[in-house]
Amino acid sequence: MTDKAWDTYEEVAAYLLDKNAKEFGLKRVEGKQSIAGRRSGTNWVVDAKGVKDDGIGFVIIECRRYTTSKQNQEKMGALAYRIIDTEASGGIIVSPMGLQSGAAKVASSEGILEVMLDADSTPHEFALRFLNKLMIGMQDTISFGDTFSVIVRRVCKQCGKVFEVKKNETECSECGSNNSHNTRPGVVRQQKAD
Repeated sequence: MTDKAWDTYEEVAAYLLDKNAKEFGLKRVEGKQSIAGRRSGTNWVVDAKGVKDDGIGFVIIECRRYTTSKQNQEKMGALAYRIIDTEASGGIIVSPMGLQSGAAKVASSEGILEVMLDADSTPHEFALRFLNKLMIGMQDTISFGDTFSVIVRRVCKQCGKVFEVKKNETECSECGSNNSHNTRPGVVRQQKAD
């Protein structure tokens, strides 16, 4: 694995977390930076920092693109200490494979959210999983030689059946033909009794 792959994974993760900041209770996500340790007096370089909605609190975001093993308890303990030392309100761990059981226990007790992001994700092609949610991004290129068609379906406002729209109908052909004497679609004309 090259350093470029790590940088790209961190950048993609920060970008996607920022695009979905509200889902995590964040105002925004900032990129790699140094955060001062309050207890130790040392500085910690973090992959990203999530700024809370109040603009004051923050979470530490760590990205670990390990493709052969889940995050272990030791690595989660290191992140937990950085949270304590910087007085962060929590953390987010981003990895392709998730957490081992000991790591999951540390994450749970220290307010670290697990986010799974495929190892080869890009800003446009990705699978992002967190809190029983799945977000997928796909990208395709259409050239001038390509053709495509779109089928629009609606629910008939009379009978509730799903039908294929040809123009701008609001009723299926059965209900529309039953009211063919109408002046406007969907309007039943009242007839006077003699």
